[in-house]
Amino acid sequence: MKLKSVTSTCMLFASTICHAQSTSIQVYGRMNAAVEDFHDTSDAKGQNSTVYRVSNNRSVLGFKGDEDLVSGLRAIFQIEGAVSLDTGGGGIATRDTRVGLQGSKGTLFAGNWTTPYNSATSSLDPFYPTTAGYMSIMGNGSASTADNVSDTSSFDRRQQNSLHYWTPEWRGFSAQVAHGFNEGVVVAGAKPSLTSAAFIYENGPYYVTLAQELHHEYQGPGLRDVGTKIAVAYKFGGSRISAIAEKLRYETLTGTLERKSYYISATHQIERHVLRFGLALADDVTGASTQKIGYMKKGKDTGAMHATLGYDYNFSKRTSVFAYYTYLKNERNGIYDMAINSLGVTPGATIQGVALGMRQSF
Repeated sequence: MKLKSVTSTCMLFASTICHAQSTSIQVYGRMNAAVEDFHDTSDAKGQNSTVYRVSNNRSVLGFKGDEDLVSGLRAIFQIEGAVSLDTGGGGIATRDTRVGLQGSKGTLFAGNWTTPYNSATSSLDPFYPTTAGYMSIMGNGSASTADNVSDTSSFDRRQQNSLHYWTPEWRGFSAQVAHGFNEGVVVAGAKPSLTSAAFIYENGPYYVTLAQELHHEYQGPGLRDVGTKIAVAYKFGGSRISAIAEKLRYETLTGTLERKSYYISATHQIERHVLRFGLALADDVTGASTQKIGYMKKGKDTGAMHATLGYDYNFSKRTSVFAYYTYLKNERNGIYDMAINSLGVTPGATIQGVALGMRQSF
C-alpha cells in the first residue's frame, strides 16, 4: 500500500509538470511616475499659471498567459489594469485585456485593446506615454480606454468591445485589423462604430507602416471620420530615427474639418545613457465646419509645435531614471494641450516644463 501511494503521488506530480509545460501564466507591470514643474502662459481663465505635481505616466499591472491546444493552436488571454501611483487609484481591466486564439494562421481575439492605428506608431515616440507624448498633436488627443460614444474625437485610442485579427509575419510583412462594435447603441439616429487597420513592414533596421482608421457616424447619421498616417523608421548602431505624417478628416453637420500633422524623433544610446528627441508639428485646421472637435477648430493660425528633449539612465533592463524638457507653442488661435496630464489652455497658449521621473518594469 505504501509503494502504491508513493507511485500515485509521483504520477500526479508528473501530470502537474506536463500540464505546466503546456500552460504559462505571467505577472507583469510597469511603474512610471515623474515630478513635474510646468508653466502655462494662459490657463483656462486666461491667466499665467505654474503647476508643481507628481504625474502618473500610465503605470500598469497585468496578467497574461497561453495554453497549448491542438496542432499548434494556442488559447491566449491577458488582463491589464491601470495603476495610479500618484493617487492610489486604478482598475483591474481598464487597459489591454483580451481572450483569443493564436496559431499558424494568425491571432484572433476580442476585448478592450489598443487599435492597430494607434499601435502602428506609438513605439516611434520616445516619450510615449508620458505628459510629453506626441498625442498632444498626433491623433488629436488620447483615449486611454473608450467606446464609440465616450470619445468621438481621438484617433489615439484603446477600443472597448472590439474584435482584432493579426496576420502571421511573412518576409517582414504583416497586417492588423480591428472593429469596434456598435452593440445596439443609437445616438440621435446614428449607430457609431469603428474600423482600424495597419499594414507593417519590419525587417532588420527598417520599419514602415501605413495605417487608417474609420469612425462611422461618430459626428452624426451618415457621417464618418478618417485618420490616415504613414511612418518610417531606421536603426543604425545605437540610434534610431523616425518620421510620421498624418491626415485627419472629420465630417460634421456643418461641414468638414481637416488637418495635417507631422512628427520626427531620434534616440541615441551609449551604454547606459540614452538621449531622446521628438518634434510634432500641426498645420492650420481647414474646412467649412463651425464645430470644435478635440483640439481642432478651423481658422488661420490654428497650428502648433511641440518639442521635447530628454535623457535616460538605465540602471538595468528593468529600472531607469529619466528627465526631459518639453515646450508646446500654439499659434495665435491654436488650442493644443498635453494629451496626458493636461493643464487647460486658451487660444495661443504656450506650455513648457521639466520632469524628473523613474520607470520600473517587472
